[in-house]
Amino acid sequence: MVARFTGGISPVALSLAYIDWAAHLAAAPQRQTEIAQEAIRGVGKWIDAVLHYAAPGQKPWSLARPQPQDRRFAAPQWQSPPFNLLAQGFLLGEQWWHTTTTGVRGVAPANEAVVEFSVRQVLDMLAPSNFAATNPEVLEKTFQSGGENFVFGWQNWCSDLTRALGPAKPEGDYIVGETVATSRGKVVFRNELIELIQYFPTTGKVHPEPILIVPAWIMKYYILDLSPHNSLVKYLTGEGFTVFMISWRNPGPDDRDIAFDDYRTLGVMAALATIEAVVPGRQIHALGYCLGGTLLSIAAAAMARDGDNRLKSITLLAAQTDFTEAGEMTLFINESQVAFLEDMMWQRGVLDTTQMAGAFQLLRSNDLIWSRVSRDYLLGERSPPSDLMAWNADATRLPYRMHSEYLRKLFLHNDLAEGRYLVDGKSIAMSDIRAPLFVVGTVRDHVAPWKSVYKIHYQVDVDVTFLLTSGGHNAGIVAPPGGQDRSYQVKTKAEHEPYLGPDEWLKAAPQAEGSWWSEWTRWLTARSGEACEPPRIGVAGSEAQGLPDAPGDYVRL
Repeated sequence: MVARFTGGISPVALSLAYIDWAAHLAAAPQRQTEIAQEAIRGVGKWIDAVLHYAAPGQKPWSLARPQPQDRRFAAPQWQSPPFNLLAQGFLLGEQWWHTTTTGVRGVAPANEAVVEFSVRQVLDMLAPSNFAATNPEVLEKTFQSGGENFVFGWQNWCSDLTRALGPAKPEGDYIVGETVATSRGKVVFRNELIELIQYFPTTGKVHPEPILIVPAWIMKYYILDLSPHNSLVKYLTGEGFTVFMISWRNPGPDDRDIAFDDYRTLGVMAALATIEAVVPGRQIHALGYCLGGTLLSIAAAAMARDGDNRLKSITLLAAQTDFTEAGEMTLFINESQVAFLEDMMWQRGVLDTTQMAGAFQLLRSNDLIWSRVSRDYLLGERSPPSDLMAWNADATRLPYRMHSEYLRKLFLHNDLAEGRYLVDGKSIAMSDIRAPLFVVGTVRDHVAPWKSVYKIHYQVDVDVTFLLTSGGHNAGIVAPPGGQDRSYQVKTKAEHEPYLGPDEWLKAAPQAEGSWWSEWTRWLTARSGEACEPPRIGVAGSEAQGLPDAPGDYVRL
């Protein structure tokens, strides 16, 4: 009941963090003096700027400048007083609050991060860009349109409310199977958890080793098969690869007891068995994205432990295998928070879509919440819909047991990295993996920070090619050739080479312009055999003959 009012955030965890911070700050008079002096200096500088804003040589942003990623004050209207002074005063306040909530001796790092993050959320809400009277863009638009922007903003708000309260509908004109997820293929296997799609070849000859893609089940699989111009599936088939894709079923309350290991056995292992039946005797290139990459790593380690060598190579996209520094997502994950979530999920049977979406939006509240408030409701404008926006709105649910095990075993206890993770009652270790790895991180990833993804270097004893690409968790991965402003760094660490830390790697790895897709397919081709005739679609004589064409049925649930 409490969770409905807190958005799934544990008030106990939040209170303990603030008590830790406040108690230590109260016992640190020197730190209090430093904070007070910082406040006096900031207020003094701002008052001086107000008194001399018309003086010759006075330039905008002389007191405080927005960060490069902060777009709230990017419009030229914010260059002029009094709005520039108002924005600078707000930024000085942000800096002071950051100073106040950090650097207090004795505060647990996790609690400090929670306090800093929660204060930042409040400040983001109070930014002058979020209010009509203090936003020069809104005022200008209001005078020009005679207030029509507020009428359009009201209509946008009503439309969003109707969409939120009603059944899920496609975003704009993007419909699964018609405008997105359109690559031609066939569902060749189905069980209670997955549909396995085999895509039709688009070249006369193909590489003998097929590719199995294991997407995350937090969102629908077609992030990797969006519109034809940015579909990774279409790109791979065009490069002569046979592609198989797992499409996860969206669970409901009756699926509360699906375990994390069920996703391995009914997902990855069932898919590998089907592919082996379609192309007998051939090794497989496996790719895992986000949580799907973590699951693939677990499956690969268990297979290596048991002498199963079906994997020719492993590719991990924005996937973590060590969760000690898993970014701001860890702010939502501690013993109190997990217990709170478990109670909430126990009643519902699943973690609802709104809970997941809300957590991800908070990580980038400026971009995903408040900039939309300003644009949609104050300016009365709408960003044109995109395939990525439509996919992002097509959220899924997570089963109670699976999500509880995932949070406890991986995030809380870090069992996989520390050798305590059990598969079939026996421990697994990433160091058992013998297949070469291609690992991709993204520069602006708030879900799986690239330095956390990079930690796989000291978990495995094989060749690791690490690639760091521009963009974020989704847009950095969906980066087809030909796009603008795309670049990456890539460097291979051979099996017996010494470890190179992430900061040293960043200095040593050469920079390249363009899409990382081309770099990866060259890496795959070098580890594939001579081209041959495409394999048949599905297993001859199997019950797959009655299954639907791609994108299948599960993706529509």
